[in-house]
Amino acid sequence: MAAKEGERSGVICAGAWCIDHNTLIDHWPAEETVATVLSTAPQGGCPGHNMATALRRLGAEFPIEAIGLIGDDADGRQLLGICDDHRIDRRQLEVRAGVATSSTRVMIAKPTGKRSFFYNPGAHAVQTPDGFDFSATRARIVHLGLPGLHDILDAPWKGDPSGWVTILKAAKARGIQTNVELVSIEPERIRAHATPMLPHLDTFIVNDLEAGAVAGLETVQDGVTNVAACKQAAARILERSALWLVAIHFPGGAVLLTRDGQSIAHPSVNVPPSAVVSSNGAGDSFAAGLLFGIHEGWLLERAVKLAHASAAASLRSVETTGSVAPWQQCLALADAWGWRTLPPA
Repeated sequence: MAAKEGERSGVICAGAWCIDHNTLIDHWPAEETVATVLSTAPQGGCPGHNMATALRRLGAEFPIEAIGLIGDDADGRQLLGICDDHRIDRRQLEVRAGVATSSTRVMIAKPTGKRSFFYNPGAHAVQTPDGFDFSATRARIVHLGLPGLHDILDAPWKGDPSGWVTILKAAKARGIQTNVELVSIEPERIRAHATPMLPHLDTFIVNDLEAGAVAGLETVQDGVTNVAACKQAAARILERSALWLVAIHFPGGAVLLTRDGQSIAHPSVNVPPSAVVSSNGAGDSFAAGLLFGIHEGWLLERAVKLAHASAAASLRSVETTGSVAPWQQCLALADAWGWRTLPPA
């Protein structure tokens, strides 16, 4: 849907830009034992890169901008090349000598597709709110990540509870809608970082564990998502915030709650086990599908269906968004695979 003259259009993918060194191994080893590396490759990662590239792969024709800090090194140059390849405006992706581009060693066990992360903060450790300029952009939405993994942005900044709050306030002052991506760290740390941000967010797209941490509820019991608890968490988060939408995703589906009373529960795609290579980037791809639909003015029921379809398509690759396809193809693939059934809430 093309923006009308004078309307804001586009998404800023800001904060965390890194390189994932994705390594597929034959199994996850016990300590002091050996696993065999099946493949390894450096690929783009973190919420900024993942959201930007997933939106482009879905077929977004609206502007996409990058804001972040990277090093003057091979990893940084790879991220610049990815931006150019995907028509991502990288004028605010600062390259700084003397710091290393943030990187993550992602170990993916082939039998399960599950991931373990070994994170090197690099440039993320020295990012400050001063690197986020919203004065000239005409973007409609800013997507931020990752609170909890940035030393300076996580700390108080010039009277604000954190640098993240400072950034969100600056975006809101310019009329830009705001969204944040969390990371599954210790629940008390998630809550501490997320709570001050809630008054300055428009949308909140998180997984079941993160939502439970923010709301102070147990949403996963014995490894199984409690859908009713997720709905309760969404309601509690809405009560404590200025959000218009809370979306909570989990392996079996997603629940969405809006301030105007919409309540949606939609199952995920019934992906064949043989099609799953890795879940690396599935959450980012879900968020990209949902924000794509929101940006284009879709009904939420259609947008969440695309979110699930985008996440399902992403499972076919070790790379975070490498197998995300144009939105029409994602939806067709999801319908071909079929949809799960959500348990009653």
